[in-house]
Amino acid sequence: MQKLKVCPGRPYPLGATWDGRGVNFALFAEHASAVDLCLFDGYDGKHEAVRVKLPEYNNQVWHAYLPELEPGQLYGYRVHGPYRPHDGHRFNPGKLLLDPYAKAIDGPVQWEAGAPVFGYQAGDSMADLSYDMADSAPFVPKSVVVDTAYDWEADAPPRTELHNSVIYEAHVKGLTARHPDVPAALRGRYGGLTCPPVLDYLRALGITALELQPVHQFVSDRSLIDRGLSNYWGYNSIGYFAPEARYASAGTRGQQVNEFKDMVKALHRAGLEVILDVVYNHTGEGAQTGPTLCFRGIDNAAHYRLAESDRRFYTDYTGTGNTLNSQRPNVLRLIADSLRYWVQDMHVDGFRFDLATALGREGTQFDAWGSFFDVLRQDPILAQVKLIAEPWDLGEGGYQVGHFPPGWSEWNGKYRDGVRDYWRGEPGKLGELASRFTGSSELYNHDGRTPTASINFVTAHDGFTLADLVSYNEKHNEANGESNRDGESHNRAWNCGVEGASDDPAIRQLRARQQRNFLTTLLLSQGVPMLLGGDEIGRTQTGNNNPYCQDNELTWHDWGHVDQELSAFTRRLIAFRQAHPVFRQRTWFRGRSIRGLGVSDIRWFARDGEEMTEADWHADGAFSVAVFLYGRGLRSLGPDGQRISDDSFYVCFNGDAQPRSFVFPDSDWFTRWVKVIDTSQLASSDDPGEFAAASEVAVEGRSVVVFRHTA
Repeated sequence: MQKLKVCPGRPYPLGATWDGRGVNFALFAEHASAVDLCLFDGYDGKHEAVRVKLPEYNNQVWHAYLPELEPGQLYGYRVHGPYRPHDGHRFNPGKLLLDPYAKAIDGPVQWEAGAPVFGYQAGDSMADLSYDMADSAPFVPKSVVVDTAYDWEADAPPRTELHNSVIYEAHVKGLTARHPDVPAALRGRYGGLTCPPVLDYLRALGITALELQPVHQFVSDRSLIDRGLSNYWGYNSIGYFAPEARYASAGTRGQQVNEFKDMVKALHRAGLEVILDVVYNHTGEGAQTGPTLCFRGIDNAAHYRLAESDRRFYTDYTGTGNTLNSQRPNVLRLIADSLRYWVQDMHVDGFRFDLATALGREGTQFDAWGSFFDVLRQDPILAQVKLIAEPWDLGEGGYQVGHFPPGWSEWNGKYRDGVRDYWRGEPGKLGELASRFTGSSELYNHDGRTPTASINFVTAHDGFTLADLVSYNEKHNEANGESNRDGESHNRAWNCGVEGASDDPAIRQLRARQQRNFLTTLLLSQGVPMLLGGDEIGRTQTGNNNPYCQDNELTWHDWGHVDQELSAFTRRLIAFRQAHPVFRQRTWFRGRSIRGLGVSDIRWFARDGEEMTEADWHADGAFSVAVFLYGRGLRSLGPDGQRISDDSFYVCFNGDAQPRSFVFPDSDWFTRWVKVIDTSQLASSDDPGEFAAASEVAVEGRSVVVFRHTA
């Protein structure tokens, strides 16, 4: 590479920006004394061809402009400054660093013995206080200059309203890695999600949004590589603007950016939104003994939360060794710039924030009105997209379900736990079931929040699949190499309360029924349902409830063994939800009579057809309850031409192991009922029959039956 002309350039935008004539480089490094830009030649990116000292330092940003430099150029930084771990400084120009604003990243971290990816010399527990200047460049990934131009072809986001949303949580690779109708070169890639068989399947299922596990460039931990495993889930981010290169089939010198955009465009054309699971609470650099790859070497003290007693150590609210300091203006800017980039340039529709409580901590306490939330609330771009919190972290006071501010939805962990408890036969859970089924108003009915603040789920990536939930009493994580010690306790499975061999037909039938119970409860509850990808086809992880390191057939969707009956049942349920607005209301049930009609919008009944009393809710051994949901009886067409019926329904829950009889309320308004869903059956009866007011109906043990009022 010939000697390049270096101009001062501009301090903004941060990152590497190609303008058609050259590239502007800008890097925030508050405490640095100098910054070198390193450019690399060659296919393997290991040859450092040019080193340029950034000439300008304005407002804590180092910058330069290099004319004639083009997209595809590999680069990195070496940052000079003090190495004083006890003061929080870990500068080391021997370590090549990624650009935090890089829009593409090429290559993995190489962990082989002797690879100098650490800023210190390996040794005892005090080793990180030593200093190692060995060059890490041949062993670390490089940033890539990207041309952001792209033809979106009039792409328009679906903008599905939250109350109409059905979210499908999936993994980019896992969804298509074993799909027989996806070309081999595209399986497990962004391009695999653009294939017609995949799009047709998702559309036919009836979901409205695909929530993808992390696609930010991430690091596979050395401990996993040493055990012959890898970080499959991706909750170990190192590049907040760069789509993970491992999921690209077209190339990694910037081609992954366009392939990601192709995926989003194809999903939008299919009417599906794209929600990204994002990990801004920590990075892949780990604790003080972790590698120096990016933020640690650029300006450790300006990016991480450090212990007040000794800034050598990190404050860890995440269980990963470090926590990004979202109280710092530069970190807040990094997060907001990243989010805006994914919305404006990559056209995604929303975000699910991993361990979001850590982002909302002001000092040591969570503050729903703190700086992180203020930044997003006032942003005209971000205030319009879907914002979903995982409302907990691992620090003291970290469980904050129900405490996030207006404009946010939350993974409702209490929904998961309450619904599981009810269907496994835990006594005294009728009130809990009622609250969760109607939107968890005691958690979210404040500050103008609506039922859509509750993202309801029974299973998620972090835990058992639905098939495993009803099949295992204990987790089986032996393949993870941690002696089965890993995995959250709340993910314990409940074998339907029945012990026995899996080849026993009666046990198989009961487990299948329990899956239908969970799905029916989930998809008819107020709030926003989230379905774990693969639950609808009976996907199993053979009892592993923490397969974060299993990038193999254990976690990939097995399209060769689809539970067709369960899949058909799930499609019918989603279609049923979308056809009846009473199950996806925009506002809270009022629980009182509707003016002029003499009927309440919701009423709860005991099995004898009388309204529930306080004693009924707390009666020993009570596992059964029914709910009346009022619909106005109107008919209309939905946005896609589907028939919308605003009917009234009577839903009977029998969590008892034995069949129970239910009596319909004696009513002048609602006199005839017809069965439309029965989880004790695989399909609706051809002749379900009608039931009159005050008549009696049998409901099988551990089942849900839904009746529709017929005018």
